[in-house]
Amino acid sequence: MPARRGLFLAPFDVLADPRLVGDLAAEAEAAGWDGLFLWDHMLYSEPVRAIADPWICLAAIALRTERLLMGPMVTPLPRRRPHVLARQAASLDVLSRGRLVLGFGIGDDWGAGEFSRFRDEADPKVRGRMLDEGLDLLTTLLSGARVHHDGEHYAATDVTFLPSPGRPIPVWVAGRHPNAAPLRRAARYDGFFPIGVPEPAAVGGILESVAALRASSPAPYDVVIDLQPGVDPAPWADAGATWVLTRVGPYELDLEAVRRLIDAGP
Repeated sequence: MPARRGLFLAPFDVLADPRLVGDLAAEAEAAGWDGLFLWDHMLYSEPVRAIADPWICLAAIALRTERLLMGPMVTPLPRRRPHVLARQAASLDVLSRGRLVLGFGIGDDWGAGEFSRFRDEADPKVRGRMLDEGLDLLTTLLSGARVHHDGEHYAATDVTFLPSPGRPIPVWVAGRHPNAAPLRRAARYDGFFPIGVPEPAAVGGILESVAALRASSPAPYDVVIDLQPGVDPAPWADAGATWVLTRVGPYELDLEAVRRLIDAGP
């Protein structure tokens, strides 16, 4: 199948308005884009000032569109309570009629220091362990199971968290290329968003690694690439990427330029 095309939009500054993001999503759907994915940050490096909450923006997108896939790209799960996020995700998936994709990662503390400045966990190795535990709990809850913690692990007991019926919510996991640990983690879920892939040829190595790690799982798997505007997506799609996103932001966003990019289509 050809790669699907999406927008990778930072809801910053001029775009830090959920109503406007909903408008842009409707325009993107009309122009033929397949998905719209939002950055999730508490702080960002200068000159960014205003930042919208991606989950509120996603609710606006869900109400303004019918076909477009959507999701956070990516939410630093170690900064959030997984059971609260599972409830939010299930509700948003119902609101969007099954169009939510969940993107997760450990986040970064460089630049603005958005973990350390809020006294969240700044050690990336600790956040990695928190991400693993959080993903385990969140995906268990979204499978339709209530869980309790017995001091060692979470155990399913009964149904309580229900996303939109018909399909599980896909989970994509991000990580910096070529680090092996994020890829191993991502291979346990539904997709990998490698950050900093230098050239299309590297996608083949990612696919080979994923195939080896998922040898017992024949389920479809996504490899998601993001590119700057104007970069030809075809070589990346030909290399095997299943999604190619066009980046919108993060700096000096111009609303009219963003609209021209969206209206031009994928």
